[in-house]
Amino acid sequence: MRLVFAGTPEVAVPALDALLASDRHEVVAVVTRPDAPAGRGRKLVASPVAQRAEEAGIEVLKPAKPSDPDFLARLAELAPDCCPVVAYGALLRPGALEIPRHGWVNLHFSLLPAWRGAAPVQHAVLAGDEVTGASTFLIEQGLDSGPVFGILTEEIRPTDTSGELLTRLSEAGARLLTATMDGIEDGALHAVPQPADGVTLAPKINVEDARIEWSHPALRIDRLVRGCAPAPGAWTTFRGERLKLSGPVRLVTDSSELAPGALAVGKNSVRVGTGSHEIELGEVQPQGKKPMRAADWARGVRIESGEQLGL
Repeated sequence: MRLVFAGTPEVAVPALDALLASDRHEVVAVVTRPDAPAGRGRKLVASPVAQRAEEAGIEVLKPAKPSDPDFLARLAELAPDCCPVVAYGALLRPGALEIPRHGWVNLHFSLLPAWRGAAPVQHAVLAGDEVTGASTFLIEQGLDSGPVFGILTEEIRPTDTSGELLTRLSEAGARLLTATMDGIEDGALHAVPQPADGVTLAPKINVEDARIEWSHPALRIDRLVRGCAPAPGAWTTFRGERLKLSGPVRLVTDSSELAPGALAVGKNSVRVGTGSHEIELGEVQPQGKKPMRAADWARGVRIESGEQLGL
């Protein structure tokens, strides 16, 4: 089939690579979000998908909105049979959806209808799910509500961060998306409507959502830290400044003497009290600085007796 691939972040690149490597399909163009400011200089930088497409010599389309008439006209000229999508990041309207004869097929990182929305992997970790996966489905006007072509499952490990889990899902999902394209071309694969039961939503996690409440149980804090890594990053405050927990914590199940937020500093460890038992911090990132081991941070700031996090 002739394909126009739509995607933007790094997590979409494995799927693009898999389709480029396929001997059954031709990726004739890529659709991605416009260049965005990045880095300290805030210079405009092309998306990871755009950069990969340019390396491969493929036409790159960067509409401000996928409803722009010029974009729709060019898409019609390209005459794609199907438009595979991975984390494109813009809402597709009927004018665009109607152009490819097999529609737009999205790779979504959850077992639909669970975790529809922008942050399915983060919410799966936050909720303590033991299993998640990826789904390919036909895009329609509803939020991730279209009929499903295929799924794969993936175990959520006890120490997984969202970033680690998403990396595995993006690699496995690339194979699923390619197999879905093969099945559509063969005419052997037909999308099945999602069940009405089991729908959960996964809205974007913002910075305030990632703030740690030390009165919460340790297990909930552990999930928050892992679920918000690498972005937006779980955080608290120390001496009035933000302190990000950039690495997973360790649950100290045999100790619960510290009050919520209270600190205990050892030679090579920093423990914090929670609403249940204590946790040991991994890496932390003080405001304006690079991530470092919690013990190194504690030695540098010289924590005094009675000091707390989150005040």
